Amino acid sequence: MSRRQILVTSALPYANGPIHLGHLVEYIQTDIFARFQRLRGHRVAYVCADDTHGTAIMIRAQKEGVAPEQLVAAMATSHQRDFAAFGISFDHYGSTHSAASRAACDQIWQALRAANLVVERSVERLYDPVQRTFLADRFVVGECPRCGAKDQYGDNCEACGSTYAATELKHPRSVHSGATPELRPSRQLFVRLEPLQEFLRGWTASGVLQPEVANYLAGHFLHQPLQDWDVSRPAPYFGFEIPDEPGQYWYVWFDAPIGYIGSTAEWCARTGEPLDDWWRNDAGEIVHFLGKDITYFHTLFWPALLKVAGFRLPTRVQIHGFLRVRGEKMSKSRGTFVTAARYLQTLDPAWLRYYYASKLGPRIDDLDFVPDEFVGKVNSDLVGRVVNLASRSARLVEATGLAVRYPDDGGLFARAAALGETIAAAYEACDTKEAMRLCMGLADAANEYVEAKAPWTLKKDPARAGELQDVCTVVLNLFRQIVVYLTPVLPELAAQTGRLLGGAVDRWQQAQEPLVGTPVAPFERMMARVEVAAVQAMFEPEPTTAVAATPTPDPTDPLTREPLAAEIQLADFEKVDLRVVRIVAAEPVPEAKKLLRLQVSLGSGPPRTVFAGIKGAYAPEQLVGRLVVMVANLAPRRMKFGVSEGMVVAAGTDGEVFLLSPDAGARPGQRLH
Repeated sequence: MSRRQILVTSALPYANGPIHLGHLVEYIQTDIFARFQRLRGHRVAYVCADDTHGTAIMIRAQKEGVAPEQLVAAMATSHQRDFAAFGISFDHYGSTHSAASRAACDQIWQALRAANLVVERSVERLYDPVQRTFLADRFVVGECPRCGAKDQYGDNCEACGSTYAATELKHPRSVHSGATPELRPSRQLFVRLEPLQEFLRGWTASGVLQPEVANYLAGHFLHQPLQDWDVSRPAPYFGFEIPDEPGQYWYVWFDAPIGYIGSTAEWCARTGEPLDDWWRNDAGEIVHFLGKDITYFHTLFWPALLKVAGFRLPTRVQIHGFLRVRGEKMSKSRGTFVTAARYLQTLDPAWLRYYYASKLGPRIDDLDFVPDEFVGKVNSDLVGRVVNLASRSARLVEATGLAVRYPDDGGLFARAAALGETIAAAYEACDTKEAMRLCMGLADAANEYVEAKAPWTLKKDPARAGELQDVCTVVLNLFRQIVVYLTPVLPELAAQTGRLLGGAVDRWQQAQEPLVGTPVAPFERMMARVEVAAVQAMFEPEPTTAVAATPTPDPTDPLTREPLAAEIQLADFEKVDLRVVRIVAAEPVPEAKKLLRLQVSLGSGPPRTVFAGIKGAYAPEQLVGRLVVMVANLAPRRMKFGVSEGMVVAAGTDGEVFLLSPDAGARPGQRLH
């Protein structure tokens, strides 16, 4: 198998809000593909960036009283933290608001000018009279002019699939202010696409797109002359000013996909790679992953830009559907709009990676998050069928390790090895649903072997120690083989398996080679069962605080400055009983990513149990004997790990936690005043 060079991208998340479960469909799907290709030995660069420009960013920054650059920097930190928590393995994560992206925009713009594809004219555009800005199509909503569906965007209808101009919407309103937009003339720059129509007909029909996408483009756009593409916006606008058109800025949808090139250029600068090896190399591959709502931009405008500027065209564009919850569109009012951070409060990211993988196929079908199905798949497939293989056998051979020769298993390992290329083909086709089905079939066969051999019974008879070692050698090899196949989806499980059996799981070929004669480390719990209550908690609406409208505050006046949180009165604060306590014991909570279980003493009476989300900042041994401050009169809270009888006080920001400790001389039980 020849070694391939593959540049992989996900669509750039917009820097105007947090990552949510809908976003994660795409990034998990892309990450699985990238990890699979690396596991096969191919050379992969997985790049992405924040999409940072546009009216929405500018208006939000104004409302928050910060510069747009500050807003997008803070959002970049938030996005990358969430992606890291879900194991998304970017080689580089950049920003469209970068020198590298600007340089790429300039280069492509000059090519469009040289090809005489830029034209100028005045058009009537929707204008927000409250925010005093022209509105991008996605920031106007109203009734679809074709089917009458309400709350549809100004470029396409999610209900009937129609595309239209924002000016055609019935009862339009601005997303930013709620005002009815006005039609006003605006001088705009356009890129002519009709001269590239024959090229686009050929490229879209060349096999780089899913068949349904190619048919959609042929039937809705390419059968008639392509319209010119509006690529500029007048000031005020947050973005890159067009060098040869002062006062005009490139529209966000012009520079957003160019961010792929900019992010690659930054990665190349860091690693010493020539950019042309990735974007002007016919021997390489470029694979884009994106959602169906941005198909139009990535399959017509984007290849047109690349063609004119002499860049490598995508070899594949993989498009996925939307995420729905219990069959309905995600909704904040229904509590089904769940951010990545909210998910991580109660649930393991590996569970979502597997759940999405078990539902994603090669087509553009929508996914449906069904809580009961989620619980069933995790508990049955991952815990009951896969991890159970290791938990039922590893402890039995900790003393002996694996047998020095692979025993007769009735052909189980060989049959699973022969299935490797079929599973690989499913991954290659982005049919992870099929890949997971095949893996679970192998797990079923391995579990049947365990039941038939009953190693726990063999353990009771010392005379059958050799037979026990052979059986466990088979079971652990079948387990490891399945884990190799699951590694793109469950990289943490692969790492745990490597630690258990004394060698990293990092090559697809390892599924063809039984492991023998190696030690077996003490077994550590690999994956917990998901609790129904934890999934339900994720969909419980988060409390919100209503804030009355007030005049612009004077930041120097302590009575009018904006509070950091909802204000309370002194009488409210006096109800809080803050006490000095000594931590007498601390241990991790295996089922929770962030929690430590603390035993704290107030100086008299039995110790209290407190669960604290400080695992990432403090090791248990650092805490024993330390004096800290605790909210002593907080009502006990029942958690799935036990009852928490208070709260230790800490401060910090994202990724940092600092416990509040009293000065020297303080004693347990003292109250803070």
